[in-house]
Amino acid sequence: MPAYTQRKILVAYLTTNGLFTLASSLIWAVNTIFLLQRGGLTIFQVMLVNTAFTVGEFIFQVPTGVIADTIGRRASYLLAIGTLVVSTLLYVAVPIFGWGLLGFVLASLLLGLGFTFQIGAVDAWMVDALDHAGWEGSKNRVFAWGQMAFGTATLVGSLLGGFLGQVDLVWPYLLRAAALAAAFALVTALVHDSGFKPRALHVSNFREETRRVFSAGVKLGWGSPVLRPLLFTSLLTGIFGIYSFYSWQPYVLELLGKNYVWLLGIVQAVFSLAMIGGNLLVRVVGSRIANPAGATRVLAFNSAAGMVIAASIGLVAVVTHARGVGPALVAIGLWLLWGVLFGLSGPLRAGFVNEHIPSAERATMLSIDSLFGDVGGSVGQPALGYLSGRFGISAGWLVGALFVGAAAPFYVRAGRAAGADPAGESPVSSDTRR
Repeated sequence: MPAYTQRKILVAYLTTNGLFTLASSLIWAVNTIFLLQRGGLTIFQVMLVNTAFTVGEFIFQVPTGVIADTIGRRASYLLAIGTLVVSTLLYVAVPIFGWGLLGFVLASLLLGLGFTFQIGAVDAWMVDALDHAGWEGSKNRVFAWGQMAFGTATLVGSLLGGFLGQVDLVWPYLLRAAALAAAFALVTALVHDSGFKPRALHVSNFREETRRVFSAGVKLGWGSPVLRPLLFTSLLTGIFGIYSFYSWQPYVLELLGKNYVWLLGIVQAVFSLAMIGGNLLVRVVGSRIANPAGATRVLAFNSAAGMVIAASIGLVAVVTHARGVGPALVAIGLWLLWGVLFGLSGPLRAGFVNEHIPSAERATMLSIDSLFGDVGGSVGQPALGYLSGRFGISAGWLVGALFVGAAAPFYVRAGRAAGADPAGESPVSSDTRR
């Protein structure tokens, strides 16, 4: 194989991530509406279906992390795409064959499995490959580029999915499956494990390997005063995160008083632009961070600001009591501010976390970090969904905002722990297998 240069790694990272995100985002603006209108579910049942997704991620995070940390990150990436193709087509099949809530739950569980193959594996591959190729720049910049590719792809996918959904809510799902097939071919051609030594994995030793890697990840994460508070931030933000994304769609249509599915695509696309704006701030903010605690102070501020914004979005319906363009525009404007914060926080947090994880357990540790978010989502979605069914979606936003703000002190604690270590490294040994 020709030399795997830094340029080739970056091209592979950005293009495959971009196409993967484009395919995934085709249904993001219309998924809740599809479940409500085509699937015939209630808002509470929609949140139960989405909870099945987070439960699936919770169950499969560590086993799929084992695959990424043994067989390889590329193999895990390909398994993710293949699984998502099947689960996406299953979503289309459920209302056709009348499988109801149970069918959507099973499809959502499979969807969770697919994303766990991708979570952690792609970033772990990129970090190890760049280190192996001699990259000396800040990883924050690379994560910001990745977020910008994510935002751009989401913009295109959301617009296209929204307009296709206005014609027929099934079309975004069919196009998603086709685009994922194209992503499978692109990953096969461009992504190669580099800077990572695969280990043999057999059915006979999978359970032991899972236990070993999970123990290593727990020891690394829970044993580190830097990483442990970050696991709690994932838990707290996870309680509201997925609920907010999927409840936003019917909420904005409720405020508007119209069933404009195409508008959801436009709003999601503009949200992607807001995230890109946040990504562009990463370099400016990063250049002013002079110590390990700097990034966590920004993240703590964003959590507090996010709490205010989320609560304000929930208050729109409570204060106005009206339906129309005005209330919808107010909520959309606040939603875009949320996007800027999200775009800034993502790369800063990813860069900070990866600085404190050794290569051998990188994918597993990232999966465990995500696992805490899944636990939060598995609790938050049915709880906030039930609250929404009884008192309205605005009630879910008002309560969920509290959990967003609760993450702030944990970011501060992680920053203090990192500042206490002159090397900016986790005090846990990188060789956690002993």
